Amino acid sequence: MQESNYNIFITGASSGIGEALALHYAQNGAKNLYLVGRNKERLDSVVEKCKSYGASVCNKIADVTAREEIRRFMAECNEIAPINLVFANAGVSTGEETPENIYNTFNINVMGTLNTVLAAMDIYKQRDGGKKIIAITASIAGYHGLPACPSYSASKACLKAYGEALRCNLLPDGIQVNTICPGFVKSRITDKNTCPMPFFMSAERAAEIIAERIDKNVGLIAFPWPMRLATWFLSVLPNRLSDFIYAKLPHKV
Repeated sequence: MQESNYNIFITGASSGIGEALALHYAQNGAKNLYLVGRNKERLDSVVEKCKSYGASVCNKIADVTAREEIRRFMAECNEIAPINLVFANAGVSTGEETPENIYNTFNINVMGTLNTVLAAMDIYKQRDGGKKIIAITASIAGYHGLPACPSYSASKACLKAYGEALRCNLLPDGIQVNTICPGFVKSRITDKNTCPMPFFMSAERAAEIIAERIDKNVGLIAFPWPMRLATWFLSVLPNRLSDFIYAKLPHKV
């Protein structure tokens, strides 16, 4: 991918993978970065770092569940310079499985992603030719429902299935769809975890892997491979066996 020719829209850009992606593309000569986040202080910090690498940045404090606000901002960005790559990346963990937290998880992780993806689809379908990419951040947790985080894993399973299906659905429109399923990556979400986090990696390394595989148009970007293999294996086991294994694993406290 000639990253210097790209105009990139990223939600959840104020921390974690979103921040790392913004910085990665800024360092690799992305033309324009359009960044969305909910925390002004953190997003301003990311913007300043990106600008220090010479990137042109347009940013907005917004909640991805605000459908029309996201749609308007993306349209405004596309007027500045046509968007080539959209990262529907914003997401939250559930924490305690209270009704309020469960609704919040699905609203942000699923509906917030839909708001971003559908806005991107509308823009891309009006354009002939050129790179048109949508990248959806799901999770390794989406391979099988995890008893430690049922709402989070369910929301990410939804995104995984949606992204995989959308990939073929949008082929006739020349739109590339990549679904991202990271394992444990350094972020504000993992900072709260009390459970073991095997194959833990930095957000910077995750961003490198994601960018490289989007460049190669890998449909399902799941990493690290040992976790992908383990979760896939658990997903194809009979429930009696997977229930037994999950019952032995440590839970969050």
